[in-house]
Amino acid sequence: MGPRSDNVNLDEYDDEQVRLMQEMCIIVNEKDEKIGADTKKNCHLMENINKGLLHRAFSVFLFNSENKLLLQQRASEKITFPDLWTNTCCSHPLNTPLELEEEAQIGVRRAAQRKLEHELGIKPEKVPLDDFVFLTRIHYLAPSDGLWGEHEVDYILFIRGDITFDDIAVNKNEVKAAEFLSMEELNQKFNNPGDWKYTPWFKLICENFLFKWWKKLDDLESSKDVSTVHKLGF
Repeated sequence: MGPRSDNVNLDEYDDEQVRLMQEMCIIVNEKDEKIGADTKKNCHLMENINKGLLHRAFSVFLFNSENKLLLQQRASEKITFPDLWTNTCCSHPLNTPLELEEEAQIGVRRAAQRKLEHELGIKPEKVPLDDFVFLTRIHYLAPSDGLWGEHEVDYILFIRGDITFDDIAVNKNEVKAAEFLSMEELNQKFNNPGDWKYTPWFKLICENFLFKWWKKLDDLESSKDVSTVHKLGF
């Protein structure tokens, strides 16, 4: 992999989103082995992605007591994939001791708990670390526009809980809207999207896994594939 570009001017973007671009992501190889760290900014520039830069991420799917899935629409301020609908929460564990810890995916679980509160205001006690179910990992690459994109090994985490809109306080800098949908409602929207446009990783997960997992929410053990990194969309 050649030198990483970091000469992009961020003046046109939202100040808070620019600040978050300085967070340090975990750089991995295709086996999800840590090989370094770099800024969120560098990790999301297509120039670097095209040279092979790959980082660790997670996607949370939060279901309420009625087995409805909480979806979010990403804020217009987001630098990558603004205004698109996606699963409950998508982000990255950071290159910090707490979120680097790999035993039982505890670092990724901590990151998921942190970001659920940051983006949606869901308190950690409503989403205990032990309640996250790690199903599998996907490796995908997706351009956002000519400049930005994603290239991730993405941990898929399911969690069920008695979550209502009373537990949610949306961070408008991160999330434009949030909705609980049943499997039937999402399947209908996914096949007839209308005004709804979806993130690439959410589309890949829907097309390959989500609905068959959703049918087995009472028996997620049978859906687990913890050793595989599924390469999707290449």
